[in-house]
Amino acid sequence: MLHLPVLKADERKHSMDTEKGEKVDLSDAIFQLEKEGEWIVQRVPEPYIELDTKYGRKKKIPVEHTWHHKSCGQCGHIPGYSASIFWLNREFGLDYHDPTDQTSCTAWNYYASATSNPEAQAAVAIRNFAAAYEVGYFPIIHCGTSFGHYKEVRHALVHQPELRRKVKAIMEKLGKPFVIPEEIVHYSEWVMAMKDRIAERQQLDMSMITATVHPACHYHKLIEDDAIYDSEIYGAQRSAIITGTLQALGINVADYSTWFDCCGFGFRHILVSRDFSRSFSVQRKIGVMIEEANPDVTVTHDTGCVTTLDQSQFAGKAHGKKVGLPVMSDSQMAALAMGAHPYKVLQLHWHNTDNKAFLEKLGIDHEQKWAEFQSEVKKIKDGKMEYMSWEDAK
Repeated sequence: MLHLPVLKADERKHSMDTEKGEKVDLSDAIFQLEKEGEWIVQRVPEPYIELDTKYGRKKKIPVEHTWHHKSCGQCGHIPGYSASIFWLNREFGLDYHDPTDQTSCTAWNYYASATSNPEAQAAVAIRNFAAAYEVGYFPIIHCGTSFGHYKEVRHALVHQPELRRKVKAIMEKLGKPFVIPEEIVHYSEWVMAMKDRIAERQQLDMSMITATVHPACHYHKLIEDDAIYDSEIYGAQRSAIITGTLQALGINVADYSTWFDCCGFGFRHILVSRDFSRSFSVQRKIGVMIEEANPDVTVTHDTGCVTTLDQSQFAGKAHGKKVGLPVMSDSQMAALAMGAHPYKVLQLHWHNTDNKAFLEKLGIDHEQKWAEFQSEVKKIKDGKMEYMSWEDAK
């Protein structure tokens, strides 16, 4: 029987509320379950960087030996998002694995349609974790919703023995080990952990840029104690993710009143009430940012957030709203700062909102860069190249 250690309410540790309002240390519980033979805990590989979570626990972020759990929306709608993450790893010469046997996280089922069940949700998560464990790499999650969903799955598995039993039986049928990672790590945490190294390799001066930040709901509102905070960023009253990275690049981060609001995606909303999603995104987020901060760009760290904030603006434009704010991920901003090609790597032509003025402000000749991109596209079409070279992606 697992006994969760009870903590004082004011202890700044990785913890979860019990029904009595007390705090329990989930990380201790994860290792205790391993001792009891319930599962294998995959340790964070060295080297790793420690960042502070909301209640002061040190979270381990692996520098390399990472297994990249890709996002269905990034790969399908904004491929430069994932490409920028991989480009950064390659620029630093880091060992990473881009798996071909990864499945979706099932969050679409869970948040959008509620057609699944707990054991199916948890088994898919554990199956992906097992795939990473089997090849000796540590999972790093690209999608904010997958990240939040997996943290909820982990919480449920810790507290529900019957769920663990069902999932263990599924893993046995698959011939897979029952593995839980020591940490659930989001890619933006890796970007922030690497921010000083990124700044050391920075090629573009970004001091003239003003940016607003949208923190993804599924990052900092689901199992909120596991998100990264910093006392020097908003007094640790908001997540430090993105803001810390942008400040390291010399960017001015501007505040606005609706920072806590959803981007409008909402998962279910985007399916059943798309007009609501678009109007919310334009009027509660983009419009407020422009009115209160007048930024050059807004930066976020989740698939749905980039997609919704970027691709909703055409609707606002049709109705005469004040729009036209470029939207990028923190990985794209970091890669751009280090000299990544805006089209070969960042693939900004996939974004709906015009970002040319932003590139011009950075001193980037977007016409020349587009011509370079088109030249390589033609070579691929003509059979002279198989794919674009990473080495020439600057």
